[in-house]
Amino acid sequence: MTTPLLEVDELCVDFALPHGTVSAVKHVSYRIEAGETLALVGESGSGKSVSSTAAMGLLPDLARTRGAIRFEGEDLLAATPKRLRRLRGNDIAMIFQEPMTSLNPLHRIGRQIAEVLERHRGLKGRAARERVRELLEQVGIPEPERRLDSYPRELSGGQRQRVMIAMALACEPKLLIADEPTTALDVTVQAQILALLKDLQQRYGMAILFITHDLGIVRHFADRVCVMRQGELVESGETRALFDAPRHDYTRMLIDAEPRGRKTPVTEDAPMLLEAHGVRVRFPLKKRLFRPSTYFEAVRGIELAIRRGQTVGIVGESGSGKSTLGRALLRLLDSRGDIRFEDTALGGLDSAAMRPLRSRMQVVFQDPFGSLSPRMTVGEIVGEGLRVHAPELTARERDARVQEALGEVALDPAMRRRYPHEFSGGQRQRIAIARALVLKPEFLLLDEPTSALDRSVQATVIELLRDLQRRHGLTYLFISHDLAVVRALADTVLVMKQGEVVEQGDTQALFEAPREAYTRELMRAAFLDAQTA
Repeated sequence: MTTPLLEVDELCVDFALPHGTVSAVKHVSYRIEAGETLALVGESGSGKSVSSTAAMGLLPDLARTRGAIRFEGEDLLAATPKRLRRLRGNDIAMIFQEPMTSLNPLHRIGRQIAEVLERHRGLKGRAARERVRELLEQVGIPEPERRLDSYPRELSGGQRQRVMIAMALACEPKLLIADEPTTALDVTVQAQILALLKDLQQRYGMAILFITHDLGIVRHFADRVCVMRQGELVESGETRALFDAPRHDYTRMLIDAEPRGRKTPVTEDAPMLLEAHGVRVRFPLKKRLFRPSTYFEAVRGIELAIRRGQTVGIVGESGSGKSTLGRALLRLLDSRGDIRFEDTALGGLDSAAMRPLRSRMQVVFQDPFGSLSPRMTVGEIVGEGLRVHAPELTARERDARVQEALGEVALDPAMRRRYPHEFSGGQRQRIAIARALVLKPEFLLLDEPTSALDRSVQATVIELLRDLQRRHGLTYLFISHDLAVVRALADTVLVMKQGEVVEQGDTQALFEAPREAYTRELMRAAFLDAQTA
């Protein structure tokens, strides 16, 4: 047998923590041949990223490894730090999940990519700049010469991910490790990034270790699949064979974890809860002393009506104005146009006048970890709104309401004395929902509440939201770029592009027969898995 490009042999990774040792990876073995794509899949916490980080020699000091990771026959676990630095970026490169945190916000794009070329290839000055320009062009960055001098904040999410790919490919590595490279991206951008990776793989002849929790991507991207659960490898095989006949119950659960079911529509005579006419939001681009300021119009004349008990879904790519519209409807942003909540016109209300309505209109944000204070216990987080909106409650009554809210989202009330970092992503999202529910609202703005979650966790959160809506008659405005989730939750859908609604209608009718080319493009990208199955 020929020597594989990468061979992981009985790898074990343990973390020595103050309260004991945690085994993150347990006797995992797999191999990748030159030019092959191997997908490593599983839920968060399954050990996928830890095993790949071990291959790069990037584990923290508290990690202890056993077994072997061989690259072209050389054991990386036994390699010196100097040897690993020569391999990293040159023969083995990595793309991380979140490009905004992986790129230095203080340095221009061109400089960050050129640093790799200087370290490994000795290129400097004009030669390095020309090579960087070529790389940006190869990964599809528009106007590459101009973008050399851009900062990460000036690029979209998809463009930042392309920059990360350009940086990883600068030295034409033999192995590319892609750790959840498309998780935070819109479906159309996701499809573009996957097509780009395939094209570059064929051009350079490199192997790809693709780490993801999204089996829809894996189905049409990988040659072989390894399934991990709780640090162990539970199943592996060729992609088509594994999807057609999965042997392990866990693999079947992952494959079947797509959002399912449809919401029962509300009746046409249900009372109107929120209406908006001609809503516009603009942001200043440049303020000038003696000349008119210039503005960017993020939302352009939106019309919207939501009945009690209804779920309206808003979909579209990043930058389409979805979240801006949602915040404008709740008067979290200044806007023009007419917005009414029941019989109350919100347009002229300042923050003090809006306060009595806040308890009836609540928000659940996209990132449950970023929106929960790490310095407060879960009980304090959930109960914080009660201190503002129900000051008449005693401490005992407030604690009882907190426990009730946690029970509503299927969390043990005894957990209320813990901190957010002690919970999984799905549990943190339930805490965020409990924080909104504790005030007994009528209307919930759900802004990408499932985008950062595993498919299996997504399914449980979706079912939770359906159940809460049935029990409490809640009304939802659900913002997402995940069309499969929107189809499972929404009565009607608005499709937004560049601040405007390009199509809207009944969910089932719109998904079965979209009229607009943009909507069809979103559908193709979102359900490519179903089309190619």
